[in-house]
Amino acid sequence: MHITMIGTGYVGLVSGTCFSEFGHTVVCVDKDAAKVEKLNNGVMPIFEPGLDSLVASNVKAGRLSFTTNLDSPVKAADAVFIAVGTPSSADNTHADLSYVYAAAREIAAAVDGYTVVVNKSTVPVGTGREVEDIIRTARPEADFDVVSNPEFLREGSAINDFMRPDRVVIGTGADRARDVMKKMYRPLFLIETPILFTKRPTAELIKYAANAFLATKITFINEIADLCEAVDADVHDLARGIGLDGRIGSKFLHPGPGYGGSCFPKDTVALAHTARTAGHPLRIVEAVATVNDERKEKMAGKIIAACGGSVEGKTIAVLGLTFKPNTDDMREAPSLSIVAGLKAAGASVRVFDPEGMDEAKKSIDAGSVEWCADAYDAATGADALTIVTEWNEFRALDMDRLKDLMTTPVMIDLRNIYKPDEMRAAGFDYTSVGRASVPST
Repeated sequence: MHITMIGTGYVGLVSGTCFSEFGHTVVCVDKDAAKVEKLNNGVMPIFEPGLDSLVASNVKAGRLSFTTNLDSPVKAADAVFIAVGTPSSADNTHADLSYVYAAAREIAAAVDGYTVVVNKSTVPVGTGREVEDIIRTARPEADFDVVSNPEFLREGSAINDFMRPDRVVIGTGADRARDVMKKMYRPLFLIETPILFTKRPTAELIKYAANAFLATKITFINEIADLCEAVDADVHDLARGIGLDGRIGSKFLHPGPGYGGSCFPKDTVALAHTARTAGHPLRIVEAVATVNDERKEKMAGKIIAACGGSVEGKTIAVLGLTFKPNTDDMREAPSLSIVAGLKAAGASVRVFDPEGMDEAKKSIDAGSVEWCADAYDAATGADALTIVTEWNEFRALDMDRLKDLMTTPVMIDLRNIYKPDEMRAAGFDYTSVGRASVPST
């Protein structure tokens, strides 16, 4: 099959590459000429494990290509995917669909013969109808169907998520479109992946509902973690105790500094906006978004408290800047609030992230912090060290070396990757999330 993917951001690039790995001919289109040139030279615009080699092998096989020209690829396509950004609006109340609608207008101008137009971008319920109206108004004679096919890719494991997904959701009431989508996803039918065909509005809502539920689960355990600290309980034992209940499950019950990234923050806000507009407010989702924002703001205060109540004139090392490991994505990362809060409290901040330094410099004033070469460089001369992102290389730090490098052995572990007793034995004042803080021996 011939597929055109409009947008080479995270979703478009990964999806287009994986479809080409399925054996389809895929053209990825992007208006950013510099990005397209880099892709044609094998330079990835994002960090995603395994993506560069998968792109290279499919380009070499002639199944995958990149261009700024939309017209010809759309004319030749059996299916055209809209995979452009849907950022939060300027007032942060709903999804900005201007890129989606612009793509629909360009598709309308180029479409030729029966074509399935697929919304892959995360869009509010009703967007498929709007896209259909845009194309139909511009080209009343066009032969097409609009389908919703939401993505469920996790940054850091996106290729596996696409190739071996928990499920594929396809929203359409058109038989021809259904047949095209079945052919497109045939390799997943062969491995008996659950494929859910449903109405388009339902498919659009599934993505938001899934993300809102996961965000709720994260926020719930974070609030319970705070209660555990107040009553001398252990949040990890608690999470295991409730996670063994099959109705609850153990995933997304790990406490931390709050969720970030490109999906949960904006999707919870967008879903809440959709619900209010429909006259059915989702009070739980609204509370989740509010509590998470407040939590990220509070994390700097947690670090300051662990430093004796003041960081004025002190040096704080921050390990991990991206919102999660195995990505360079800084969108809504808790580190942004943490660094800003520490700076406002008078601290000097030294930072290190294995993959996110370049992206972080777009969000953090480059001159306001010290950018370090590795974890030990960041720890040199620090009065305290905080772990914000649980990169694997931070899981086995040499504590004796850290102690020698730091001015005082104080660690604030916002991801709970170390055990309190072991940190006490190593001579650290250790603060974590949802567990009692321990002084050094």
